[in-house]
Amino acid sequence: MSDLIESGAEPGVGELLDGPLRTPAKTPPGAPGTPGSHGNGRHRRRWVYVLAGALTLVVLAAGAGWLTVRHAVDGYDRNIQRFGDPFGGIPKTQRAAPDAAATGAMNLLLLGSDSRIDAGNPQQWSYGAQRTDAIMLVHLQADRKAAYVVSIPRDSWVTVPGHGKAKINAAFSWGGPSLMVRTVESVTGVPIDHVVVADFTGFKTLTDQLGGVDITIPQATHDERHTWTAGVHHMNGEEALDYVRQRHNLPGGDFDRVKRQQNWIRAVIRKLSATGTLANPVALNRDLQTLSQSVSTDSGFGMDKIGDLVSSVAGLGGSELGFFTVPTLGAGWSPDHTQSIVNLDQKVGPKLWTAVKADKVQDWLKVYHPSMLPTLVR
Repeated sequence: MSDLIESGAEPGVGELLDGPLRTPAKTPPGAPGTPGSHGNGRHRRRWVYVLAGALTLVVLAAGAGWLTVRHAVDGYDRNIQRFGDPFGGIPKTQRAAPDAAATGAMNLLLLGSDSRIDAGNPQQWSYGAQRTDAIMLVHLQADRKAAYVVSIPRDSWVTVPGHGKAKINAAFSWGGPSLMVRTVESVTGVPIDHVVVADFTGFKTLTDQLGGVDITIPQATHDERHTWTAGVHHMNGEEALDYVRQRHNLPGGDFDRVKRQQNWIRAVIRKLSATGTLANPVALNRDLQTLSQSVSTDSGFGMDKIGDLVSSVAGLGGSELGFFTVPTLGAGWSPDHTQSIVNLDQKVGPKLWTAVKADKVQDWLKVYHPSMLPTLVR
């Protein structure tokens, strides 16, 4: 028996039936009863069955996991309101042409207000009823190593196709997403890939879910909603919403309000990164539920594309995510002196849009050094 154990062989069925175990005679390699023959064959078959079973379990688990993820993604997709195709009704001759050098880059038009309906939930859009409080062109580099958020002041005095000169936020009021796309493309020459209408009240809920955000106010200020003391404020969602709504008593007026909008978005992004939300499936699911209930998008921008986009830029740090405002010449008055407006810089601004279109924003930044969103915002 010891010889048998040392040899690594197992007793055959005949040996077990015919009598006492005997040391088997030496036989040529490969003969029955020798290592590498039937015994090892049974071992191999046993491991094949075990491995096959394990792989089956893995496949089933993966399938179940995929179905779970697919179900969640479909749920987010259902939460998002769609407003059809804002590009289809625009003649090709009136659209900004893409630059071959920027293949792979993406330009999103982000519109924001206090609520989706007020911002112009396009499913409930009616002429003259909605205007956008925030207008941002988000440029994502083709290599996804940097992204830039360029705010366009809502009072920017521009030509709205078919309506003449007006404040840029009137475009949405007069023609919904389609006219806003036409207006932004005609002003910038930058082709828009997708449109997102964001609900700031959704950011309020998200801020609460994150446990609030820290925002520093360098100097005391107040308006009819809130009095802010100088220092670091741990803001909940309602306080953060009051913070971005303030315009009066700020030295830069609406320019400072734009910076506050950017500052809040930046604070939320930093909190998402600091809390490890992207690595926590439960927290990520919760926050995606909130965000998906707080936006409207064009019909071509589904959760699959949104997910791919988010994952491609999730690792961007502070230096790779830039916030700034389009170059302007400051505030002024409309020709009839009835409206306070913002005059866009017609010399430096076009150079910025040319850089965005060609996916060369970093080159433009090195030359013109715009006022990026500072660490401390009024």
